[in-house]
Amino acid sequence: MTYSIVARDPDSGEIGAAVATGWPAVGAVVPWVEPGVGAVATQASTNVDLGPLGLDLLRAGRSAAEAVESLVDADDGRDRRQLGIVDARGRSAGFTGSACVGAAGHACAADASAQGNVLARPGIPGAMLDAFGAAAGDLADRLLAALRGADADGGDARGLHSAALVAAAGGPSERPWARRFDLRVDAVSSPLDELARVLGVARAYEALGSGLQAAREGRVEEGLRDTTLAYERAPDDGQIALWHGVLLLTNGQEGAGRSLLVGTL
Repeated sequence: MTYSIVARDPDSGEIGAAVATGWPAVGAVVPWVEPGVGAVATQASTNVDLGPLGLDLLRAGRSAAEAVESLVDADDGRDRRQLGIVDARGRSAGFTGSACVGAAGHACAADASAQGNVLARPGIPGAMLDAFGAAAGDLADRLLAALRGADADGGDARGLHSAALVAAAGGPSERPWARRFDLRVDAVSSPLDELARVLGVARAYEALGSGLQAAREGRVEEGLRDTTLAYERAPDDGQIALWHGVLLLTNGQEGAGRSLLVGTL
């Protein structure tokens, strides 16, 4: 009982999924993403098996539509299921069983499929695709915009309790579990706001990690630039302030570095 989007960014090749629902811990069951392979959302009367099985089919070379057809044909509970799949080429497909509850449906376009059930009104999957297509930023920003678009259009008829967002690199990877972002908000009163906050923190730590790596490799100017960005994104985070301060202190900016370190220790 949820709404979700699976999508691919045609410029970067990133693949991901985002979901929100009135139940807790939705990120543990609905979104399935693999770099260079695709993304699957399995929901309604959720058959969790359809997530990894869908990725198996995409990895074997099936298109999104072929994967949906194969999964639905093999599932005796198909009338209560809902699926959305996008593959690494941006082909998308969806399925909504005839026994899904409430206003339920899906909408597909190049690079994205949106789906939902127990919705406030039937047109919400289309509103999600519109919000995704109109949004600026990288894939994570656009996935979050799609969830916001659904919420603004009425969203889940019961209100929201949890949300999740997953984004992975688009190219083939030797590490199928690799993720750029894998974020879950399991039980709060405003999960989309909290998901946006957590995404901001994740971006700050992404910048911190790249900055520290650059500094270790002797690219000090680049390292300082990235840790500065991390600190600007999360100025109240003590660990980010600490490491940014250390980098400043050890690279000729003792006053600024000491000031940050005094504030964190």
